[in-house]
Amino acid sequence: MNWSDAQQRQRSSHRSRKDSVNHPTAISQTSTASAIKYLFKAMRPKQWVKNAFVFAGIVFAEQHLFTNTWALAKTGAAFVLFCLISSSVYLINDLADIERDRQHPRKRTRPLASGKLSPTLARTTAILLSLGCLAGSAAIAFAAAPNDMGWTWFSLVLLLYFVLQIAYTFVLKNVVIIDLFAIAAGFVLRALGGAAILSVTITSWWLMCVLFLALFLGLGKRRNELQVLEGGAGDHRRILQEYSPQFLEQLLTIDVACTIIAYSMATFTAPSVPKEPYPFLMLTIPFVVYAMFRYMYLIIQKGEGGEPAELLFRDRPFLISIVAWGLLVLVILMVSGQQG
Repeated sequence: MNWSDAQQRQRSSHRSRKDSVNHPTAISQTSTASAIKYLFKAMRPKQWVKNAFVFAGIVFAEQHLFTNTWALAKTGAAFVLFCLISSSVYLINDLADIERDRQHPRKRTRPLASGKLSPTLARTTAILLSLGCLAGSAAIAFAAAPNDMGWTWFSLVLLLYFVLQIAYTFVLKNVVIIDLFAIAAGFVLRALGGAAILSVTITSWWLMCVLFLALFLGLGKRRNELQVLEGGAGDHRRILQEYSPQFLEQLLTIDVACTIIAYSMATFTAPSVPKEPYPFLMLTIPFVVYAMFRYMYLIIQKGEGGEPAELLFRDRPFLISIVAWGLLVLVILMVSGQQG
């Protein structure tokens, strides 16, 4: 019986080797598919939701543009370009931090840190994505000028965003407090890029709201890193030694107040919504307050907040509040647009 089993295993092994020789493309296709899978994962498509800030220009501009097909198309193009160039930045960041990420309890499972993705492939993709986005945007801007200067200003914002992210990856993330403002500046540039491509302006209150909201997300992420790494936070990244949970919680409390005040003022002074009989956008304030409090609860009480974009889809109450806010904003803008 054992001898028969051994012969069967030997024949099976022989057939397997023979099949691999006769069909080398099968192995090649499997490895290629695997490489594409892990490359796409390393590009972090779940983080693309952050680039939705480019739609701030079309939603909160003085003009009613969110029903304009051409404006939607241009903003959609801006969104895609920001998604691709931010993915190139994620690849560059993971390449720079590959050794540190291997010591991190969560980041060590990333494709590059775990060894599932070739650094050469990641490096090549990052170069092609960044150069392709910048060159493509510049080419469109050159073709559209001088009739449409929106693409020109957008191209400059996109370039500034890329430079800022590279500076953050190699320098700014190691400077206390400045690292948080660098993260926030990236979100502000997204909003400015969405406004620039449409050649419209966003009120200063909306920009302040974006700034404080981005700082809030950055503070939450830093606190989560301290909690996950515990005593080894400084070993993973030296800058984390400069922070403490208590200090970050104090900053979070201040920032929540600033965000709510900025958002409230933005709704009261929104130029795209009539002020009479009263500014209807103020009806969205409770949703924002709840979402901020819910996120702070998840950060402090539940130890979440490491990846804000993923938390958005994982926590149902938080997601419902954001969706409800978005729907209410659209309804108010559509009704006010019809009245205007």
